[in-house]
Amino acid sequence: MSASAGAPVEDARGSAEGRARQPSVLLIEDSRSISFVLKERLEKSTGGRITSCFTADECRTVLENASDEFDAAIVDLNLPGAANGELLDLVVAAGIPAVVFTATFDAAVRDTILAKGGADYIIKDHDSALDMVQAAVERLIGNRYFKLLVVEDGSSARHSLVSVLKRQRFQVVEAKTGKEALELLERQTDISLVLTDHYMPDMDGYELTRRIRRTFKSEDVCVIGISSSADRLLSARFLKAGASDFVYRPYVVEELQCRIDLHIQALAKVRQLRMAAFHDYLTGIPNRRYFYDEGPNLVEKCLLKGQDCSVAMVDIDHFKRINDTYGHNAGDEVLKHVAKRMMARMDQQSGLIGRVGGEEFGILLPGMDDEKALEFCEALRQDVSNDALVLGGQEISITISIGLVDVGGREYFHNYMNAADQCLYMAKYAGRNRVYSEKHIGSGL
Repeated sequence: MSASAGAPVEDARGSAEGRARQPSVLLIEDSRSISFVLKERLEKSTGGRITSCFTADECRTVLENASDEFDAAIVDLNLPGAANGELLDLVVAAGIPAVVFTATFDAAVRDTILAKGGADYIIKDHDSALDMVQAAVERLIGNRYFKLLVVEDGSSARHSLVSVLKRQRFQVVEAKTGKEALELLERQTDISLVLTDHYMPDMDGYELTRRIRRTFKSEDVCVIGISSSADRLLSARFLKAGASDFVYRPYVVEELQCRIDLHIQALAKVRQLRMAAFHDYLTGIPNRRYFYDEGPNLVEKCLLKGQDCSVAMVDIDHFKRINDTYGHNAGDEVLKHVAKRMMARMDQQSGLIGRVGGEEFGILLPGMDDEKALEFCEALRQDVSNDALVLGGQEISITISIGLVDVGGREYFHNYMNAADQCLYMAKYAGRNRVYSEKHIGSGL
């Protein structure tokens, strides 16, 4: 299976758009043996629904009555009743990225496929053809989780490049200048790859690449330079500045796609490794290591921008009693239950959560002063308190205590966490199931 296929991996720069929907693939192939093998493979590798069509009429009927969106289609170019690529026209017109699987191929056929809007093509002339079709479909399904930024001041060239990328199912945003590109990267933290032209009005692509590398590592954001320059050393300068790749215009569409695919697959592998290294195996949220690595960076960004920031420590009340009474399996379910409530609440707010101890969680709330952070934590406390967990027919009431502090200036990150932990201790001492902040301490509560 290709690295970008399957369920999305969410991290600091990963998009989870469409994460809940099951993949759906349209398979148009008159060979029943080939169709059976591909359907079985794709059902296993994608976990999705595969709709098979063996004739042109079946395909037309499916497309006319389809209630769900197809993520990709495999199209036999020469089917009885549609020998001139008519089905490819129908599939593309329906907005479905199409992988053409054909035994008839030459330069004219290749040009026809690209002109009609096919996303890819595989030739039935070697033993690994089925593997390549499967990989192409998996890439199209996985590409929807990646956002790419195109930086190009020429409207025609930009439109052409965006068209190629959208055909591959990527999310695409556009910028006309280097400054606009940097602003988009700052605001849209899920951009994974930048394709930048060299000649632009405010700064060239070389300078843009250098500025991107000041903030983003190559394993977070790939940069591909593109230029029609005759200077053959330009590619070397881009690569030395930190670009991941460079392509000269006029580019061959298939080559550009392959280069992008290689970088996207590399990013996906890095995300999978990060997921394993930085996420708690039980709850799926970031672990202590990630929280203490990323937390100081987020705090520093708030301080540089003059933004408010708050830190909270969360503890599950009477967790040992839950383990002793209901067993450790019940304790695991309680941990997952609380983590889900935290993730649901954080969906409405940018920030960072992490499991930092056995039953303890950390929360970092950039952009929130102590009053707004107190409202957030109180809402989270009520979410958990009002949502009992049912295990084995028994209802388990769960409450949490929260300690909250405001980031007032530059200190070691551990100092913020220790201060929040002291407030957490006060919350538990005061009776649990409450939020305790520095404001409470100052007022004598």
